[in-house]
Amino acid sequence: MRALYREHAGALFAYVLKLVAGDRYLAEDVVQETLLRAWKSASRLDPAARSLRPWLVTVARRIVIDGHRSRRARPQETSPAALEQLPARDELDRSLRLMTISDALRDLSAAHREALVETYFRGRTVNEAAEELGLPAGTVRSRVFYALRALRNALEERGVTTS
Repeated sequence: MRALYREHAGALFAYVLKLVAGDRYLAEDVVQETLLRAWKSASRLDPAARSLRPWLVTVARRIVIDGHRSRRARPQETSPAALEQLPARDELDRSLRLMTISDALRDLSAAHREALVETYFRGRTVNEAAEELGLPAGTVRSRVFYALRALRNALEERGVTTS
């Protein structure tokens, strides 16, 4: 087998490389498959023949043709370029989280929702939120407390658990 490889692999590779339009990896696979078939068929090959190269070239050509036909028979594979346009996992998770929170916020009373939006989402202190809403700071503090509890319950109903 080593002698077969040393004597024919280089020329066979050059021939197959032309058949597969310069695809080195495919050419290597075809040469390997051709030599494997030669090794398996060693008992049937004519030892009196001057060279095995014509037989090897024919087998390699048939392997290339069979590969081409099988690729054409299968549906075309999709390009990974389409996947690059999808949002990254972090963006998707964040979007889903925001949608769930927005949905849960709709379950709150308007007063509780207002207090949470001012303090948590707009980043205002209780005193700033109280001034914005025209309420006493204690009322805003109380509404935030009860709103958070109601929001936690609403999220748990949607399958979101707190860790």
